[in-house]
Amino acid sequence: MESLPSTQDIVVRLALSLAAGGIIGLERQWQQKPAGLRTHMMVGLGAAAFTLIALELHAAIVEAGSDVSRVDPLRFLQGLVGGIGFLGAGTIIRDRDSVHGLTTAASIWVAGALGAACGGGHYVIAGVTAGLALLILLVLGAVEHRMDDTSSDPDQVP
Repeated sequence: MESLPSTQDIVVRLALSLAAGGIIGLERQWQQKPAGLRTHMMVGLGAAAFTLIALELHAAIVEAGSDVSRVDPLRFLQGLVGGIGFLGAGTIIRDRDSVHGLTTAASIWVAGALGAACGGGHYVIAGVTAGLALLILLVLGAVEHRMDDTSSDPDQVP
């Protein structure tokens, strides 16, 4: 059986979840979106804490010799993903002709995944995911804005 993380490792995991969520949140804050730095940091931290709690509970059940065949330590992910999806859905606004907030909702969902990865000690997954998310938000966001500017100006030739 894998040993539980030390207190120092728990602190590192929680701190990294804050940093990972903060990376995404800074971009959202910079873009003046409704869910910014603090929201993304809180989602990442909460996801990491739930992941750590699930690991601790599973280890306690195994150590106590309980019937582990009835315990699925990954079921928390199902609830976590659903709950974060519900939170992200609150950022989506539908107008008559348009929908706003989908990218912010998706970034909240990714912040939760970053937190879960950090809480589980999967730092490579968290780092690569954070980097790719920033690439999507910053680089592809700029490309989208240019495409929108070009398509909205009928006198401009692409």
